[in-house]
Amino acid sequence: MARQTWKPGNMLYPVPAVMVSCQRPGEKPNIITIAWAGTTNSDKPMVSISIRPERYSYDIIKETGEFVINLTTKDLVYATDYCGVKSGRNIDKFKEMNLTPNPSVAVSCPGIAESPVNIECKVTQIVPLGSHDLFLAEVVQVTVDEKYMDKSGKFHLNDLGLVAYSHGEYFLLGEKLGKFGYSVKK
Repeated sequence: MARQTWKPGNMLYPVPAVMVSCQRPGEKPNIITIAWAGTTNSDKPMVSISIRPERYSYDIIKETGEFVINLTTKDLVYATDYCGVKSGRNIDKFKEMNLTPNPSVAVSCPGIAESPVNIECKVTQIVPLGSHDLFLAEVVQVTVDEKYMDKSGKFHLNDLGLVAYSHGEYFLLGEKLGKFGYSVKK
């Protein structure tokens, strides 16, 4: 099998496409689209996001130490892309995309009401890495849209139509291929 050798690069795809909301006290809230977000720990729950220092939201999150990760769906993919290519320095992204700031429970900045899951986070560490800084954060609260819960109280995360980003394109997640541990189940 023929293979090409490429210079080192980030080819770890797909990744979640999320909208991260943030806000300085007394200012309008902002949204930055992030594809470099991930889970880093489960007990205590922690996440990470990577942001270029020149991005408008970078200083807001660095100064406030708070942000909300908003999961994105097929219905939000246009806004997700828009919030990743337009700067909050010049526009109100909530207003332009007809999104609703949703008051948070444990942080000062709002989530996005149209997102089915809002993950409220407090920064614990910022690690400068070069082109991006890694913001490690503790998850302090999660709110979910009740319309995705069944009568027994189970939240159906995989029925949301979540969006992933891969090599410059957005994809709808959908087909289940297996379940954790299915390869060894007897």
